[in-house]
Amino acid sequence: MPITKMAKIWMDGEFVDWDDAKVHILTPTLHYGWGAFEGVRAYATDRGPAIFHHRAHMERLHRSAAILQMDVPYSVDELMDATRELIRVNGPESCYIRPLVYLSYGEMGLNPLPSRVSVSIAVWPWGSYLGEEGLVNGVRAKVSSWQRIGANMIPTGAKACGVYINSALAKVEAIKAGYDEAILLNENGYVSEGPGENVFIVSDGVVLTPPLSQGVLRGITRDAVIRFAGDLDIPFAETTLLRHDLYTADEAFYTGTAAEVVPMRSVDDREIGAPGPITKQLQDLFFAVVKGKEPKYDYMLDYVNG
Repeated sequence: MPITKMAKIWMDGEFVDWDDAKVHILTPTLHYGWGAFEGVRAYATDRGPAIFHHRAHMERLHRSAAILQMDVPYSVDELMDATRELIRVNGPESCYIRPLVYLSYGEMGLNPLPSRVSVSIAVWPWGSYLGEEGLVNGVRAKVSSWQRIGANMIPTGAKACGVYINSALAKVEAIKAGYDEAILLNENGYVSEGPGENVFIVSDGVVLTPPLSQGVLRGITRDAVIRFAGDLDIPFAETTLLRHDLYTADEAFYTGTAAEVVPMRSVDDREIGAPGPITKQLQDLFFAVVKGKEPKYDYMLDYVNG
C-alpha cells in the first residue's frame, strides 16, 4: 500500500522535513536487521485524532529494544508526547504511526553494542491493510510452507526488524499463490500467527487463539479483543491449534494494528463462509471503540488534542 507523503518526521527529538529524513547506508540496522519497531493507529473521532492503546505500544517498543539490548534514549512518555505533536504538525485525522529504534552510523559488524541507538517516528494516512473488501466479506488465507521461527532462534516476544523476513516470505508466498494472507505454523506443527496478525477461530461458540508459547507475538489488538470477548460474555480460551482446526472452524479471523479485525472466509480453499456472528460482534465493537463511540473504553484511547 503506497505511503502518503506528510510534512514532517520526528527523528531524535527534531521534526525533520519528510524528504530529509535520512539515515546513512552503513547503518547496521539495514545490514543486519538489528532494530525494533511498532505499528500504531490513530483514528478519527468527534474529539479529533485518538491513538489506540498508545502507551501499551510504546511500552512494548521499550521491551522489544530491551530484549535486543538497545537502550532507548527516550522514555515512554517522551515518545508519546512526540507522537501527539507529530500528528498535530502533520494534521491527519487518522493515521498509521511507525516508531523505529535503530542503530546509527559509526560502527559495523555483528556486535551492535557499540553503536549509538536512535529513534524515529513517522505518521501517514493508511487504509485497511487487507482491503475494505476483506474487512466486510473476509479474506482467503493459506497455511504457509515457511515455519514461524522458534523462540530460541530469535526472540518472538520482540517486535524486531529482522524477524519480519520470516513474515514477508510467508506473505509473498500467499500472494503469489492467489491468496490474501498467510498463516504460519511453528516447528511443532501448531498454529502460530499470521505474518503480521494474531489468529483466532470460533468453534462451538468458543473463541480460541494460540498461547504466546507457540511463537506468538503478544498483540495489542489481540489483548483488546480478548477483553471485548470477556465483556460480551463470549467464552474464550487460549489453546494449541492444529492445521485441521482451521479447516473445521465455524468462524476465523485475524487481529492486528494494521489489519484491525478481519474475518477469514477460507483457509487452504476450505470454506469457512461469510463472517460469522461472533466475529462480526467483536469487529463492530472494536471499530466503535477506536472511533470513540464507546465511553466505557475511553481508557484505550489517547486523544491527541487532549
